[in-house]
Amino acid sequence: MTDLDAPARGSASRPAKSGKGLSPIARLRLFIRQVIDEMRKVVRPTRDELINYTLVVIVFVTFMMALTSGLDFGFSKLVMWVFGG
Repeated sequence: MTDLDAPARGSASRPAKSGKGLSPIARLRLFIRQVIDEMRKVVRPTRDELINYTLVVIVFVTFMMALTSGLDFGFSKLVMWVFGG
């Protein structure tokens, strides 16, 4: 028997958890259990990474604000020149 012929791990021992046919309380408990399992997988950034990410976001937002303000100012001057004002 090869690895391809073997059943998937855990498929024979437990049915898939789909939530169908369960009571609302059981579905809520299943949901909370799944949320906790997913939260265990979360990798939190270190303090240095968090500071670096924050600075990158602040610089990017400042750059985009300056670019948008500059374009707005330029287009308003262009409109005033073309249509008078």
